[in-house]
Amino acid sequence: MGKDLADRFELARNRYMEAAEILGFNLARICFEGPEDDLRQTRVTQPALYVHSCIVAELLAEWGVVPSAAAGHSLGEYSALAAAGAFTFGDGLKLVKARAEAMQEAGEMNPGTMAAIVGLSDEQTRELCQEAGSEGIVVPANFNSPGQVVISGSVVAVRKAISLAASKGAKLAKELNVSGAFHSPLMQPAADSLRLALAGVPLSAPRFPVVSNVTAEPHTDVERMRELLSRQLLSPVRWTECLLALSSMGCEQWYEVGSGNVLSGLLKRTVKGASAKTIGKLEDFDKLLNE
Repeated sequence: MGKDLADRFELARNRYMEAAEILGFNLARICFEGPEDDLRQTRVTQPALYVHSCIVAELLAEWGVVPSAAAGHSLGEYSALAAAGAFTFGDGLKLVKARAEAMQEAGEMNPGTMAAIVGLSDEQTRELCQEAGSEGIVVPANFNSPGQVVISGSVVAVRKAISLAASKGAKLAKELNVSGAFHSPLMQPAADSLRLALAGVPLSAPRFPVVSNVTAEPHTDVERMRELLSRQLLSPVRWTECLLALSSMGCEQWYEVGSGNVLSGLLKRTVKGASAKTIGKLEDFDKLLNE
């Protein structure tokens, strides 16, 4: 991931060098060469995704593709805010480093898991979590699109929810391969650590609206932004509402910036008639320049 961009663009090479200094390890080597087990560690995965997304966003800006509004799913909110000038690339990476390390530690301290639930409404999924909550903590974590919600919590409670899901009418209930119960109360230690990191980084009002995962409304006040970014680790990602908020602002041309096209699929299922161009690889830039 990102090697094709680093081979072509000096900007990308410089960002990977800056990342190595901040992180204390050679992120580019792991992204380009692996091993995959290293890349899958939360402390590496999150910086890798942030750096790649920021590089893509900066390259797009050089060609005049500048957002009128943006949102990012969970970690993606950081690269969206970086693109909007809420913090520098480097300060954002420091926050991502602190976030990733804190989440990995919280996952080890409070073991948990997550599961995808497909075919239930948001309210039905909430009711499912309430019923399974007799076994421990389990809450909605990602409202990804209508009929697709990820739940999070203790292993026993999440597996109880999975066992109950079919009887509630779910089409699919599948445990995910994750290292912790993200976006749940089990992440409280991580939220506390991240709050301290946020207090030490200068923030600015975004140059264009960036919709918050927690509120599904644009960030405005800087101090409120600090609060929401720490609360994000404990709160569900209201992605369906985030996309609808962007649509209500008049967004018609959509780009998924970074690795993969998962969000493009969620967009199609959420905003009628909408589709996104995925921009993450060199070939995507070549297509864009030839249009």
